[in-house]
Amino acid sequence: MAEEGEEKRGKFRYGPGGRPILNYEGSRGWQQRIYIPTVAAGIIGGGAGILSGILKHHGTSKLAITYAVNSAIIASCFCGSRELVRELRAAEPEDPINSVLGGIASGGFLGRIQGGRPRAFYYAFLFATVGTGLQLGTFKLQEYLAQKNLESSSPHTAGEVESSPSEKKWWAWPEWAPIQKLDEEAAAKRAQERDIQIQRTLDKLKKGDSL
Repeated sequence: MAEEGEEKRGKFRYGPGGRPILNYEGSRGWQQRIYIPTVAAGIIGGGAGILSGILKHHGTSKLAITYAVNSAIIASCFCGSRELVRELRAAEPEDPINSVLGGIASGGFLGRIQGGRPRAFYYAFLFATVGTGLQLGTFKLQEYLAQKNLESSSPHTAGEVESSPSEKKWWAWPEWAPIQKLDEEAAAKRAQERDIQIQRTLDKLKKGDSL
């Protein structure tokens, strides 16, 4: 019984404010979330260096190496900071706050090294904005590809009705946004409630009651 209790307690992870999180698995795959974007950024940077060298008639190989190394350093710093923030917050990898805080930390650090305090603020804002946008876009694309793969691998049954193309959108309004976009059903329900409230107000005015 004691061993079972220890094993059960070991599954808890404590997040901000000391709240316990059961079966926390946010740390799984953190290596891939760092080295895969780093390698991809290095390849993209190298390609940009080659193209820049061809257009500017400079040393193509030198520019390619410089661009590739700089891109890999930026990506590794950003992804490493994002994973550190995620681990400290005990949050899931999909949480965009990880990228916001990680971008501020890595951008401020690299900007301060390169150009002092003014560059630190600029790079912090740039890394947070671009990094968060890329993360949201990447996760949305992964969800869309996974959904398409699931739809293609599972045949439709005879009684199943295929959804219309408008319902198969790969982009969905994020739930954490303070302003939510209403679907048609929710908008119609809200309009109906507003009409009922207006009618009640008119009835009170006709009867001479106070509002």
